[in-house]
Amino acid sequence: MSDLSCHGYSYRDLVLSLVVRLLSDLIAFSTVSHTSNQAITEWVAERLQAQGFECEQTRYLDGEGVPKFNLVAKRLPVDWPEKASDLSMPSGDRAENQTGLAYFCHTDVVPADRWVGPGGNPFEAVLEGDRLYGRGACDMKGSLAAMLAVVDGLDASKQSAPLWIVCTADEETGLRGAKELAQSSPAYRDLVAHDPVALIGEPTELRVVHAHKGMGGFRVVSHGRAAHSSTNRGVNANVLMIPFLQTILELHERSQTDPMLRDDRFDPPTLTFNFGISDHADATNIVPDRSEVWANWRAMPSVDGGCLMSDAKAAAEQLGLHFFGYKSIAPLETRTDDPALVRMCELAVPYCGREKPETVCYSTDGAVLGELSHRIVCGPGSIEQAHTVDEFIELKSLEDGVSLFRDAVQAFAMRSC
Repeated sequence: MSDLSCHGYSYRDLVLSLVVRLLSDLIAFSTVSHTSNQAITEWVAERLQAQGFECEQTRYLDGEGVPKFNLVAKRLPVDWPEKASDLSMPSGDRAENQTGLAYFCHTDVVPADRWVGPGGNPFEAVLEGDRLYGRGACDMKGSLAAMLAVVDGLDASKQSAPLWIVCTADEETGLRGAKELAQSSPAYRDLVAHDPVALIGEPTELRVVHAHKGMGGFRVVSHGRAAHSSTNRGVNANVLMIPFLQTILELHERSQTDPMLRDDRFDPPTLTFNFGISDHADATNIVPDRSEVWANWRAMPSVDGGCLMSDAKAAAEQLGLHFFGYKSIAPLETRTDDPALVRMCELAVPYCGREKPETVCYSTDGAVLGELSHRIVCGPGSIEQAHTVDEFIELKSLEDGVSLFRDAVQAFAMRSC
């Protein structure tokens, strides 16, 4: 940022003060995934409406009946056609600054019951040294604060392509909000028709990520008959499950050693097969009447793990066990030669020092946004701080996030002069 002074403060100081204030306000909303995110969604919508954005809020009920909200905010340039079909050329042929930019974030956070950060209250931001502490500071309210700081006072008359800000619920609990968005939001359907650059602002230390893992898995259940363990009237469900555990062991070993189940672009390059076993027993004098095994793995773009699912299902059915496959989460991959990705890498070099796009092993809402052609994951903060008991974001990363997001908005949605 430039060091132009204003009333004794540099432009840099003013921007940092703004983004810290915005992030502090966002952290103050206790948006743990099992609670409603209505208040924070309305707060963001009001700020964006004041900047000339049209806002669509869609509501759904989660599995516990708690109301959740998604937000799609859009601002068009003057005289921009409302429908992508009205444009004079296909989206792939438009000039770079006419592609538009859609920023995606989630407003929910993980629980903070074991919080040990400064101040003792995870939903009260604490600025200590060069760090700002609070639940969601890194994942990912810091990113949202950076984008809100960018659009604050952004000159609409210089905008040359559409600009969207999209906030979802329930990213931390299976990407439910993004799934609801893709299925039910008219504003999202309009966004898909334009196919802008889709910037998913998860914490990557401002490195540009073009691919991440997804997830697959299953659950297997055996049923027995409960009885007092001193009698012979019970049927121990674990006895029926034990043969299947050999299959689990074989799948685990295969996922680590089979060269066909590797993608060396990732670290680790395997499916990282994980599993657990439970008979739900709470007393040793009761014969367990239910035994369960679950397993999941991190699918990769070229290795989905479908063979593991098929083999497990066949083995379970042969043993008379009940098999339940989980609905998978797709991996994300954007071609490394995608022009928007290449441009984003160029913009990010001053902030992360990396010229090439990277891969990560976690998942994001981007997994659900497969209708968009130019998905890029990039945002301030480090994934190492996400979900920690003293979550924080470095002020330098937050400040650089504002700068990089501003550069991205300029590159994809603003006139060059």
